[in-house]
Amino acid sequence: MAGRRGGGGKSRMDLRREAEAVEARETEEVVKDEDAEDEDAEDEDEDETEDAEAEEVADPEADADEDAGDPDDEDAPKKKSKAKAKAKAKPKAKAPAKKRTRTVKEVRQKAMWVVFDNGGKRVGVFPFAQKTEAEELMAAKVEEKKTTFYVQLVKEPIEE
Repeated sequence: MAGRRGGGGKSRMDLRREAEAVEARETEEVVKDEDAEDEDAEDEDEDETEDAEAEEVADPEADADEDAGDPDDEDAPKKKSKAKAKAKAKPKAKAPAKKRTRTVKEVRQKAMWVVFDNGGKRVGVFPFAQKTEAEELMAAKVEEKKTTFYVQLVKEPIEE
């Protein structure tokens, strides 16, 4: 075999291929068995409906006399017990559970112009429409302290 290693055992790939082949055969057998059971069930249903129609046409008193005398009569329609019908029905595989995703709650935000110093501290906060005032404060602070200041747009959540 091509996938042999120095130890003489089968490689992981060889083992994987064998396992997949076995699974494929098993699923084919299950499908064939289910199809055969479905066909048998359809044939039995047709036979029962034909027998029921024949009984309705025949004289009901005559049939009652014949059935009462011979319980092993092969011509009489056979009734399935509910327990046997339930036992034959195989449970179907459940679909995998779907993961529930939560929708993120949208938070309304407002845009603000913030003047920061070199250390990242807020020196002044202005509404979006007042950008010129924010720049004027920045220029005044630069002249006053002789350090670096900057203006940045920041979005903050609206608190109601």
